[in-house]
Amino acid sequence: MSDNSVIISCSSCGAKNRVPASRLEDRPVCGKCKTRLPGPSATNRPVDVTDASFQSEVLACPIPVLLDCWAPWCGPCKMVAPVLDEIAREYAGKIKVAKLNVDNNPATASRFRTQSIPTMILFKNGREIDRLVGAAPKQQIIHFIQNQL
Repeated sequence: MSDNSVIISCSSCGAKNRVPASRLEDRPVCGKCKTRLPGPSATNRPVDVTDASFQSEVLACPIPVLLDCWAPWCGPCKMVAPVLDEIAREYAGKIKVAKLNVDNNPATASRFRTQSIPTMILFKNGREIDRLVGAAPKQQIIHFIQNQL
């Protein structure tokens, strides 16, 4: 099994499918129901996670995950969002960018002691390895990621 895999949820049955990043262009199908999985465009943008999906989307992910803890009313969070979209595209298959709305998902925000937003937490092998608190320019976020990978 390759370390460079992506987990894609089937839009039909909800099953999680591990797809090697090198095979994303091959139009993979769900292992359970055989429906075509969402294409690469769905894996190169931030994924919204909830208290319910956090375990499968973040902790069980085979590649590192950059979790953005944010809220819709937060100005600095809105400034960082397009930067994270770019990073998700540029690092597709290498890292997964996930977004957690702390207002709607207080259990996970509390579990990881998110006291200020935006907070970006980097997970690897299901464990928090570092965090960056506050809005930061793209190069600082990239440096933060690269220092830990």
